[in-house]
Amino acid sequence: MPYLRESEVRKAARTDRRVIAKSMNSAIVLQESVLAAPISSKFDIFLCHSIRDADIVQGAKKILEDMGLSVYVDWIVDTQMDRSAVTAETAATLRTRMDNSKTLLYLFSNGSKRSRWMPWELGYFDGRNGTVGVLPIVPDQGSIDFNQEEYLGLYPKVELADSKLFVNRTRNQPVDASDKNNWRTFQEWITKSEKLRL
Repeated sequence: MPYLRESEVRKAARTDRRVIAKSMNSAIVLQESVLAAPISSKFDIFLCHSIRDADIVQGAKKILEDMGLSVYVDWIVDTQMDRSAVTAETAATLRTRMDNSKTLLYLFSNGSKRSRWMPWELGYFDGRNGTVGVLPIVPDQGSIDFNQEEYLGLYPKVELADSKLFVNRTRNQPVDASDKNNWRTFQEWITKSEKLRL
């Protein structure tokens, strides 16, 4: 099963007519965000990502939402947070959002390798809940390499096939439909206690 490709995620971002990265600071977006997602809101996915990948993040969010999943992205939902001045309140908001999410998907991209927040979010969520997966975004030219981020090898990878998400625990191997021990549909994974970690 294939990982998401960068071009398809960017295309999904272009078709998303809701919040766009360029309008993150507008009063209208802030007002809509606060009204749409009170701090007690529940999410299927906390999308852990690098802000350097804003367009990729928005595209991944749209693809996941088109599958009927609710997705938390901090700069879209909590636009009142100042990303340039991290405070205890910022961390508390992120913890609350993670506590109210069923899963954390670590959006692995070129930008994620430089993020300082992503490992913190991953560690917090893994310790609290453990339902963590890696959502690789493969560059159009090239492949994806998890070797420099060894800890990501502990978690299952999220793949897309036939407009459905699957969670695969095997390293660098496609899902084998006859081996149900190593994969689940995304819905099975978020509702069962098996985390599919290595």
